[in-house]
Amino acid sequence: MSKIWFITGASSGFGKALAEAVLARGDSAVLTARRAAPLQEIAAGHGDRALALQLDVTDAAARGRALAQATGQFGRIDVLANIAGAGSYGALEEFTPEQIRAQMELNFFAAAELSRAVLPQMRARKSGHILNLTSIAGLVAFPGSGLYNASKFALEGFTEALHHEVKPLGIRVTLIEPGAFRTGFAGSAAMKAEGRIQDYAALNAGMEDYYATQDGQQMGDPVKAAQVIIDMVDGDTAPVRLMLGEDAYQLWEGAVASRARDLATWRQRGEDTAIPGALKNTAQAL
Repeated sequence: MSKIWFITGASSGFGKALAEAVLARGDSAVLTARRAAPLQEIAAGHGDRALALQLDVTDAAARGRALAQATGQFGRIDVLANIAGAGSYGALEEFTPEQIRAQMELNFFAAAELSRAVLPQMRARKSGHILNLTSIAGLVAFPGSGLYNASKFALEGFTEALHHEVKPLGIRVTLIEPGAFRTGFAGSAAMKAEGRIQDYAALNAGMEDYYATQDGQQMGDPVKAAQVIIDMVDGDTAPVRLMLGEDAYQLWEGAVASRARDLATWRQRGEDTAIPGALKNTAQAL
């Protein structure tokens, strides 16, 4: 049975690769992004199976209109793919309050609100799949990327909890956690901290060099990633997390080892903070 996809950030990168792949296999897709022209090019030749909608995902009213148009044309949304997002770099102290909020609005709040908005119809059908694109930077923090880390860490926590909340209702929720892919992420779309503090000059120089040298040279192929995502959506079960890229796995494994060493140093003192005779916490990780 063909699926109805609602894809944000469909004009480039992961969103474009995913949009092209689902349309090529015969599914229908609502393609959204701030730029309309690239969406229309992707939709061309697919007739009524493709609906291109200009959408700023940070605009609550626009989100509502887009979802209404999508359900009006197709009747339902089977897969919500929250792909839209952007990077940022600079020392945390150098970002303005406006930049901090803008990053969180785009990378966290937009995806969280769209997820909430599609849940009623998915609950009514007891089916559906929500995909939230984070990053290995949603699990591992890097100096010079702290604001981006914060937005993706937030989406990680939201999505993992949501996965377990709605799984009994027949709804699937998955985090997509890529490493470095050739998506334009390291290009001009990244937001640079507006402040300039000399103490962070070396950090910023390193970040600028990284973005300049990595753009277009990443090892990850978005087309291959899109196919893995589709295969996962088609599968009988869905993981909480789908990590993509050899570099992502290596970074995660290194972070796990580092955290284990860090926690072990103070574990005994930390555990000794218990009140004698108190009941143990019954919460369990799933």
